[in-house]
Amino acid sequence: MATATAIVHGVPRPADEAARLTAVQATQLLGTPPEPEFDFLAGLAAQLCDAPFAFITLVDAERVWVKAAVGFDPAPGARDDSLCAWSILEDAGLASADLAADPRFAALPTVRGAPRWRMYHGANLVTADGHRLGTVCVLDTRPRTLDPRQRSQLAGLARQAMALVEARSLRGQLAVARGALDAHAGTDELTGLANRGQLLGRLALEVERARRFDTPMSVVLVDLDHFKLVNELHGQGVGDQVLRTVGGQLRNHLRQLDLAGRLAGEQLCLVLPGTPAAGALEVANTLREKIAGTVHRCESQVLSVTASFGVAGIEPGKPKTMEALLKAADAALVRAKDHGRNRVEA
Repeated sequence: MATATAIVHGVPRPADEAARLTAVQATQLLGTPPEPEFDFLAGLAAQLCDAPFAFITLVDAERVWVKAAVGFDPAPGARDDSLCAWSILEDAGLASADLAADPRFAALPTVRGAPRWRMYHGANLVTADGHRLGTVCVLDTRPRTLDPRQRSQLAGLARQAMALVEARSLRGQLAVARGALDAHAGTDELTGLANRGQLLGRLALEVERARRFDTPMSVVLVDLDHFKLVNELHGQGVGDQVLRTVGGQLRNHLRQLDLAGRLAGEQLCLVLPGTPAAGALEVANTLREKIAGTVHRCESQVLSVTASFGVAGIEPGKPKTMEALLKAADAALVRAKDHGRNRVEA
């Protein structure tokens, strides 16, 4: 049971306030628009209790958020002016047959002025851990009480509303997890770049976009020079670290709309939408110099590596297929290797 602590700004706070607020935030409902499922439960509460007003609320640190409303559409109100802030202090919720006769509530704006509420009955939304997040409540402009059947039904609706809150929160968590899983599925674990499937899918999309809108785009193939020797002389762990470092250099140098991916082994690839071949050559030369100037310190070993670059582009009025673009970039990469490596060819 969560007992009340000292009064703060007129309304006591529960002893579990910190954990309760964490649970309220975890619902991800604060500030969200109305939803039919919650509206239905609020409407059912009003109908079963023969009440002109019904609400589903969440009590945040300083505000009370109304997720569903019947009979009145209030803006988020101050917690210290809210009957629901009092309801979450009680195990069974707040029941007041005449608010105007209760010194705690008689001066509240909604009791003293419009809509001049008199009766309030709230059933709390309670988590499995016992934290009271808010209420399903009904109100009337005439003093009265709910009969036992109505009180029981209102408590049942509060449990249904809590189940809906938890289900909605779970859906949100699953959506986040699914997004993370999708992102992971398209990522090369070693380099952190796009994997082959993600890379080729994006490349096909950008080639089609360049063809449809007659805009330039370029692709750059990057191959680490003599990388097989790095693995043979220094070990695969060192080779993996070099690949991770180079992958980070590519990723950090590109614009947000560009994509860097691992095509195969030590061969990496850049997709540069909206970039003509001349611009791609500048990007490639900058990266070539950055890679060549990097000293890798891996497992007490120090080494440097270089990379060869092959650039191919699509120019307006000269469309290419994805296969032709990759073939052209690969031919340029072969020339870079044949001409001494640590070079850029287009």
